Amino acid sequence: MATIVYIHGSGNKIASDALRRQWDRALFGRDMGDASRMAYWAPVIHARPLPDHDEDEATRLPVSPLESAAPPEAQPPDVFAAEVMRQAETEATDGGTAGAKHLDSWLRDLVYTGDAIVDGENAAPPVTSPFEALPLPGPLRRAAFRELVKRTFKDVYAYFFGGHGEAMRRVVRDTLTGLPGPVVVVGHSLGSILAYDVLREPALAGLNVPLLVTVGSPLGVTEVQDLVARPLQVPAPVAQWRNASDFRDLVALDHTIRPEFDPQSRCTDLSVANDSWNHHGIGEYLSAVAVRQPILQIFRQ
Repeated sequence: MATIVYIHGSGNKIASDALRRQWDRALFGRDMGDASRMAYWAPVIHARPLPDHDEDEATRLPVSPLESAAPPEAQPPDVFAAEVMRQAETEATDGGTAGAKHLDSWLRDLVYTGDAIVDGENAAPPVTSPFEALPLPGPLRRAAFRELVKRTFKDVYAYFFGGHGEAMRRVVRDTLTGLPGPVVVVGHSLGSILAYDVLREPALAGLNVPLLVTVGSPLGVTEVQDLVARPLQVPAPVAQWRNASDFRDLVALDHTIRPEFDPQSRCTDLSVANDSWNHHGIGEYLSAVAVRQPILQIFRQ
């Protein structure tokens, strides 16, 4: 019997088992019980989980900028990016300014791309659905995208430079260790980085992973590739790696892993539609046919 291991992405989450059930329902349409596991690393950074709501935690609007009666004061992209960098440096236990500067190019691209999407510019390859999927006035939509950028960058920074990386990897490692094969691994956003780094560890080389699925992943971004396990290659236990993103997903930004990760024959890049407010929601990714169909096929065997 196959097991699926989920690795969630940036930001605080609802409680582990409730989160696992949400991913199960989005992907399989039902609770998979012991056949699914959540590598729940959120407590490494966040003191307590979010309250459990019926709606998908990954598709809710960020609270801080959107519940205000008036939109927050607009900042130029460079000013906003500099402020996020300063916050990341303040919260880090090591790495400091050098760490923030390493990811600076990616951060600024995130900010400028988000503003371009709000302003209706075609900053990414063409897609069939409109950029203005978030039904809010421009200033609020920009605030929402920037909240996504801030949360994502700060958690990625915490992983690479903030002293939390090993504790986060340990959660994933412990979840995977000892599982009988086959094991399907699904990583979202920062969770895809954790999936890659842990599966590259020699101790897990014997794990049977017929399929690794990454969604909304920043693993195609050069600044991120400089920091993950090198050389860039498909992890030894992984037979096939499918990487899916929406071209409007700011976190993915660079949407292909196949050109950089060897062997290319085991990598597939997929463009899917994710019409959540930020085009990054996990529920929409898991329900995409190109994402779920190969997984369901393994579980039917």
